[in-house]
Amino acid sequence: MDVSLPTTDQNFVENLIPQKFPFVMVNSISEYSEEHLVSGFTIKEDNIFVHEGVFQASGLIEHQAQSVALHTGYKFYLLGKEAPTGYIGAIKTFEAETLPKTEDQLVSEVKIINEMMGVTLVEIVTKIDNEVIAKSEMKTVVK
Repeated sequence: MDVSLPTTDQNFVENLIPQKFPFVMVNSISEYSEEHLVSGFTIKEDNIFVHEGVFQASGLIEHQAQSVALHTGYKFYLLGKEAPTGYIGAIKTFEAETLPKTEDQLVSEVKIINEMMGVTLVEIVTKIDNEVIAKSEMKTVVK
């Protein structure tokens, strides 16, 4: 499959991360470089993290972590390799200014701060309509 960016090809995006439906919290990539990625996600009413029309903080954290996984997955895709499985090693900080609602379009920018021996330190900023709604700093680990 040959896909150029930006892409909203759901099958392509899902093939880059280990999570599968209904646990997928990313549905687009608009930018990629070795040091950053911009992902997107439209929140639907049937999402497992939606409660009474509001996307919960746990869903925001999962969206941000999957955005990091998407960076790794896309890097391996470009190398023609299968992406490794990863997980959140530690959440250093997480702040949510507001919780998004159904049909909101999340746009998250992942910045790779440091990557060494399978451990990646990242900063993630999530916005809706160019307004910051959440920030985090976390470590992810690949198996």
